[in-house]
Amino acid sequence: MLSQSVMPGLPASAVDDRYLPGHLGALTAYLPPELVEAILAETGRLQQRLRLLPSLCGVYFVLALSLFPHLGMALVWEKLVHAWGTQATRPSAAALRHLRARLGPTPLRALFEVLAVPLAPPGAPGVGYRGLRTVAFDGCHSLHVPDTADNRAWLGRVRTRLGWAGYPALNVMTLVDTGTRGLLGASIGENRRRCDERDLARTLLHRLTTGMLVMLDRGFDANDFLAQVHATGADFLVRMTIRRTPRAHTTLSDGSYLSMFGTLTVRIVNARFTLTGPDGKILEHDYRLATTLLDPVRHPAADIARLYHQRWEIETAYREIRATTRTGRPLRSGHRAGLEQELWAMLICHQLLRMAIIDALPGLDPDRGCYTAALEAARASITTGPLPEDRANPVHHAVQRHQLPPRRPRISARRVKHPTSRYIACDRALPRPRASTPVIEFHVTIQPPPAPPPPRNLHIRRPGTQPAQPGTRRARLTALMHTRPDHLWTVAELTTGLGDTGRGLRTQLTEWATLGFLERPKQGHYRLSPTLLTEKPEP
Repeated sequence: MLSQSVMPGLPASAVDDRYLPGHLGALTAYLPPELVEAILAETGRLQQRLRLLPSLCGVYFVLALSLFPHLGMALVWEKLVHAWGTQATRPSAAALRHLRARLGPTPLRALFEVLAVPLAPPGAPGVGYRGLRTVAFDGCHSLHVPDTADNRAWLGRVRTRLGWAGYPALNVMTLVDTGTRGLLGASIGENRRRCDERDLARTLLHRLTTGMLVMLDRGFDANDFLAQVHATGADFLVRMTIRRTPRAHTTLSDGSYLSMFGTLTVRIVNARFTLTGPDGKILEHDYRLATTLLDPVRHPAADIARLYHQRWEIETAYREIRATTRTGRPLRSGHRAGLEQELWAMLICHQLLRMAIIDALPGLDPDRGCYTAALEAARASITTGPLPEDRANPVHHAVQRHQLPPRRPRISARRVKHPTSRYIACDRALPRPRASTPVIEFHVTIQPPPAPPPPRNLHIRRPGTQPAQPGTRRARLTALMHTRPDHLWTVAELTTGLGDTGRGLRTQLTEWATLGFLERPKQGHYRLSPTLLTEKPEP
């Protein structure tokens, strides 16, 4: 039997050898057993009788699996009980699989929801922008999973330009605090072909509050989605697609201008970034940004443009999870419940490491904390068991010892090296250097609003001004529609009624609706315009 002094922080019920694996080394301080047991009881996953493998130990075991993606389950269990030698239970691999199945993903997800909170106030160094907490939405589609029938049925297969990819991939959307790289929320999508990123992001809108500034990439600039973000009380800063050129209503003193996204007033910043490398080579790139920060005095356009690079911190957080923690390895499970359990455990471990990094560097920018040093120290501490309360946290010591230098301005190479990448054509078109290069000079130029486009003379023909020639397809279609004037005709019905092959009919219907000969009340349904209904059809 164990005492509380041997296992600090364990609940009162955890006083025998079966609870020895119930820890996560130095990270146990941020995830105490009392919290884990409360979540297990709330989700109905707490054992009804004391087993050889309690549910509490199962949660810590699943978390340890995420820290050691290169090891099998039996070896990970050995690390959890290493400090106690032969005193601890050593179950079989089948027993560990049953333990994972008994837990399921529900308690891990509930635990993540509890831990997904801001890790530092907006006024902390390197966190936030003028009292606003900077956060970002983005999706991750590169978490590979085993190529099993169950996984393919849920996630589908990934199509590349050279064929089918070898592994299915999870579709994950997260809300990240860009100042600390901590997670504020996450959502799992299904097959990418049936799941839109904006739909996934909508499931996390309840995480937004007043005092947040949401930074969004191209593709999130839809009017309805931005209106929903603004309705939460948060402000946004979004990069617009190259084809979107909103009209200027009011030009402001700093060169930005006001425009409208539906019924929402936004401020548009057209910025040109000019970067000079050490070899004198100049790289220019244009950004068109939209924001609800409308005051040009408090938020100058140049500051808004410089701030947008903080959105890339979410990509750094994804790299820490995919490349540093998982080292590019696929997840373990061959079915949906196991994959969800692993994903939530992986996000929890990332959040715990971010907590430890911030506590290790009080008063410093969280960017100065080395994630790799924290990860390796956390892995090493698992074999020594839970830390006594009077012992310094080895993760803190490792982060303090391996502080990173202040962030240097540089041009990221962003070279696409994977032969099946769908971004390889874009990579060839970008004039970026082949290696990351320091920036010697950096200038932001605010461009004036674009000139309004010249009026277009479309010469649209009015219905009835050019009647259909007898015997043509439009004449036969008009005669067919007069037989049922109030009916909404589908393409299939028109093809059958006309008695021809229907080749090109859908394109012609779209053109005739544009010219006003037909009406299209809803997608794929047509009827005659009111003017043609009053006219006698051609014989």
